[in-house]
Amino acid sequence: MSKEYDPRMHTAEHALSGVLIRRYGCPRCFSTHINANKSKVDFHFPHDLSPEDASSIADEVNRELARDLPVTARNMAREEAAKMFNLSRLPESAGDTLRIVYIGDPDSPEGALDACPCIGEHVAHTAECGKFVWVSHEWKPDDGGVLRIRFKLER
Repeated sequence: MSKEYDPRMHTAEHALSGVLIRRYGCPRCFSTHINANKSKVDFHFPHDLSPEDASSIADEVNRELARDLPVTARNMAREEAAKMFNLSRLPESAGDTLRIVYIGDPDSPEGALDACPCIGEHVAHTAECGKFVWVSHEWKPDDGGVLRIRFKLER
């Protein structure tokens, strides 16, 4: 992992993804750049967000982080994971057993804020992330509808 990597930021990215998926039904982010100071994520998204939308999403992410949800990982057979998750970004070399990261109760995936295959490091509980700050966003309709969100965390 890069020395710029921060498990708090990675966990916050999962929380942001969970909120956007729950709120808009969009697919999870397809590109991420997780950095200790500021991160960016790209989503396939059908429209731009208003400043009010951005503020509301940031507020919801912060409410979820403040819930101090557990962040856990469990192994799952690739075949089983393929029934629950989009594995198209995973290389075949990832093996037959995948690590699934849950934010929230792993025994109630429907109630979890986020669940996905992931090899990254995370915090143990979401409150460790601090405050999620929406830095900016841009929507690129010419790229098939790509929403890029930049964020940072404050302690």
